[in-house]
Amino acid sequence: MADNIIARCEAKGLRMTDQRRTVARVIGESDDHPDVEELYARASALDPKISLATVYRTVKLFEEAGLLDRLEFGDGRARYEDADRDHHDHLIDVTNGAVIEFVDPEIEALQERIAAKLGYRLIGHRLELLGVPAKNGPAKTQPE
Repeated sequence: MADNIIARCEAKGLRMTDQRRTVARVIGESDDHPDVEELYARASALDPKISLATVYRTVKLFEEAGLLDRLEFGDGRARYEDADRDHHDHLIDVTNGAVIEFVDPEIEALQERIAAKLGYRLIGHRLELLGVPAKNGPAKTQPE
């Protein structure tokens, strides 16, 4: 996925330095929602010369270019994910900050119906649910 981000940067005419490529690689390899500090930690493990300021500037550049989505989960930290990922919603466990990605066809259909009822055609949305574990813990799935 890092190559995908780099290719999209180049297609937008962004100059891709080695350090920007490193940040793009880290973002592309992330399967979570890192903040800039976490991106910096991962990037500096690959390139010890990279600075926190460079990561901040690169993230801002990628966000402004529409390559990254900025997410606010109510913990005071901006987190990021590749803007080109498949659509999904988020459930945030407010007790430990865990972020669970999900897609629910019923929710998607309901949103479409609500938009139509109000006279609109839905072109996108973001859904972030905040929760705490139920007393009985997470739902158990049946073994396959």
